[in-house]
Amino acid sequence: MNVSDLVQRAELAVKAGAGGLDAEVTGGYASDLLSAVMANAVEGNVWVTWHAHPNIVAVALLVKLSAIILVAGRQPEDETAEKAEQEGVPILVSSLPAFELVGRLHAMGVAGAT
Repeated sequence: MNVSDLVQRAELAVKAGAGGLDAEVTGGYASDLLSAVMANAVEGNVWVTWHAHPNIVAVALLVKLSAIILVAGRQPEDETAEKAEQEGVPILVSSLPAFELVGRLHAMGVAGAT
C-alpha cells in the first residue's frame, strides 16, 4: 500500500507534501513523544500524532517516514506545511481521535513498527 491508497481508504485530507504520496507504507507508529518516534519508528512508517509544529517534519525526514497523520482535525502550522511541501513529506489530517484512527489503520493492514 502507498500513501495515496491510505489517503483514500482512511478518508484523510492532504495538507502538504502531495509529491510524496507514492511512498510505500511499511507500517505505522503512534506517539506524541518525538524522541520515541526517532528511536522506535522505522523507515516507511506513517506517524500518527497530535503535534503540528515544524519539528515533526524534521523527525519524519530523519527516520524516513512515508507520511505524518495529524488526528482530531488538527491542522499543520503554516511553517510546518511549508517545510513539508519543500521536503516532499506528506502531512495528512484525520478528523478521528488517535485511538480510532490507529484501529482503522490496523484493520487496513497497517501493522505497528517492530
